[in-house]
Amino acid sequence: MKKLASLVFLSAFISMTAYAQVSNTDAKVKSSNSITVGVRESSAPLSYAIGSSEYAGYHVELCAKVLKRLYPNAKLTYMTVTPQNRIPLLQNGTIDIECGSTSNTASRKEQVDFAVTTYVTEARYAVKKSSGINTTDDVIKKKIVTTVGTTPVQHLRRLEQAKGVKLDVIYAKDHSEAFLLVESDRADAFAMDDNILAGNIAASKNPGAYKIVGDPLSVEAIGIMVRKDDPIFKAGVDSQVKSMMKSGELKTLYEKWFLSPIPPKNSVIGIPMGATLVELFKNPSDAPAEVLVIK
Repeated sequence: MKKLASLVFLSAFISMTAYAQVSNTDAKVKSSNSITVGVRESSAPLSYAIGSSEYAGYHVELCAKVLKRLYPNAKLTYMTVTPQNRIPLLQNGTIDIECGSTSNTASRKEQVDFAVTTYVTEARYAVKKSSGINTTDDVIKKKIVTTVGTTPVQHLRRLEQAKGVKLDVIYAKDHSEAFLLVESDRADAFAMDDNILAGNIAASKNPGAYKIVGDPLSVEAIGIMVRKDDPIFKAGVDSQVKSMMKSGELKTLYEKWFLSPIPPKNSVIGIPMGATLVELFKNPSDAPAEVLVIK
């Protein structure tokens, strides 16, 4: 019995120690001199793949700058994440920070935390110009695709209730697959954040063949995702981001990725900084979209 009790105690101690190590990212990075960064493959211009192993984007570059200033000697390793696995991989310590396109919502903040908001987006629809689709009322009569595990999934359900219709919605595993379904005429409209729509259009074979239409499904605050109950690491990330906001460095970074030619095709996303984001640069906030005052 004593031996069993000892084993139970030892197991609990090991579990608590492992949790403490995962929850203290600052100590983990300083001990290992490495940090694993979660990134996305097709969330341009925030976070996307160029070729087989290189990643680029507004949030990718922002994270690299923040982390190099906090941990100058740490090696950054990038790992692709998806909407389905990004939160579990952060929680279990597989990645230490997520620099993608994740919306800061109240429900997600029960599981993870976010640095101060660095982008505000509207979710709308990408369609072919030849489709004859111009409004939300046009869209709801067509086949809609969105990416599984993303906030537009819930917003489309709310739209269904608001319009009193049954939407024809299909779910893609990632943004590139969703856009491909529109490109290949297997879906008529791709519902997603406007920056991701614009990024996929810009990277497509014929960018001039597409447009973004409809009333906003939602207006969302997007930020760098960190582990919950990890105050030292979050404070470090927030302090660096706020410093870049105050100095104007982050505004310059925004203009580089949203208003200038970006790889791989030197296309321009063309989304100027909105009034809400301008205000958030002056008064940073990590509040979720539900309580953030969106202008």
